[in-house]
Amino acid sequence: MAVVDAVVKLGGDVLAGPALDVAAAQIARALAAGRRLVVVHGGGPQATELGRRLGIQPRLVGGRRITDRATLDVVKMVVAGQLNVDLVSALRAAGAPAVGLSGSSGIVQAHRRPPRAVSGSDGAPIDFGLVGDVDSFDLALLEALDSVGRLPVVACLGASPGGEVLNINADVVASQLAAAVGATALIACTAVGGVRRDKDDPSTRISRLTVAEAREAIRGGTVQGGMIPKLEEAFVPLAAGVGAVHIVAPAEIAAALAAPGSVGTLLVP
Repeated sequence: MAVVDAVVKLGGDVLAGPALDVAAAQIARALAAGRRLVVVHGGGPQATELGRRLGIQPRLVGGRRITDRATLDVVKMVVAGQLNVDLVSALRAAGAPAVGLSGSSGIVQAHRRPPRAVSGSDGAPIDFGLVGDVDSFDLALLEALDSVGRLPVVACLGASPGGEVLNINADVVASQLAAAVGATALIACTAVGGVRRDKDDPSTRISRLTVAEAREAIRGGTVQGGMIPKLEEAFVPLAAGVGAVHIVAPAEIAAALAAPGSVGTLLVP
């Protein structure tokens, strides 16, 4: 696929209420300025909420969701259903020619993840169940959509060669897709809007981190919870040649593209 400016990843925490419309307007603004984008989204908070309403309690290790059959059904309903529809609708209302896609339709080709140790598992291998690791992407389809001026909006599911649907963390999909399409940047949009020394204090935002500094922040406990996998997945595109990862708030997407480092947290090799 020809080089795009950025993959924009939207977390589930910005896909509801006013933040959704703000993010959609920012993406439309970036497109109007000539940026070429692909959007990837998750939906963890919404999947957790619906699961609990259905009596399914979430199980997470190191910020990563263990996915059994019932949890996968919830993720499919929420991520590929409600949230993809709502996000595409908001983008089109803002003037962006969005097209909704489920990664499981062949966009994201994957295999079931074998048990492995992760941050937060104390060295023990964890079986994440119906969770996928990315093998490849259907870049030809993304290229075709880009060539006719459409904005691909990809829900974070994948499928195995045998058609097994797999849950994949949106940070994983976005990070690896950014490398695969030759993006110059990955924009990770969250309600927090950056890495903080104190997760509850916006004034402690860290404006710039190298990979080495980010690893040390994880080891030293400065970064905790769900921000750990976000940073660890951000190392992937940086190692593959993507120039920078920006962790920003919904209102900062266009600014991050126009003036890298001016908002949020800028992560560099």
